[in-house]
Amino acid sequence: MQESPFYEVVLQRGITRGIEQGIEQGIEQGIARGARETTIKNILTVLDTRFPESDTRSAATALAAILDRERLDQLLNTALVAATFNDFWQALHA
Repeated sequence: MQESPFYEVVLQRGITRGIEQGIEQGIEQGIARGARETTIKNILTVLDTRFPESDTRSAATALAAILDRERLDQLLNTALVAATFNDFWQALHA
């Protein structure tokens, strides 16, 4: 059975639209991942600067497990105002 030219155009448009949506979704996911990684990096920079004697590697491991950007933003604010690394650590595990 031979497909009509109209059917082929409709099919091609559907495929093209699906590809475009897939690309958009991939870009959005990449941007979200980059923003998350940047927030984690910023938290660790703040901790290293404010508490240079503390071992922040354990915090890096715990932060890497957090997927929620809002939670990471809260932890960045906590890192900026925490009196001690231990205060940050407790907030991280709360």
